[in-house]
Amino acid sequence: MTVTATNAPSFYRDQQVRFIGGEGTVESYRSEANTWIYLIKMLMGPEPDFGRIGGETTIVLLESDLWAL
Repeated sequence: MTVTATNAPSFYRDQQVRFIGGEGTVESYRSEANTWIYLIKMLMGPEPDFGRIGGETTIVLLESDLWAL
């Protein structure tokens, strides 16, 4: 029998975080390979004069790539 102990995640759903290249909000997270993987929805900038063409960008980052705001 194998027992794996994983620490609690450092960030939670809807928490604002910062990373190299921008800021965003935690959409979801999961444990994988003894670390936490996060889906981050990037913050949108001001709307351009011609309007928006698409929605926000969501990226996948490791816990070690994030800082709390």
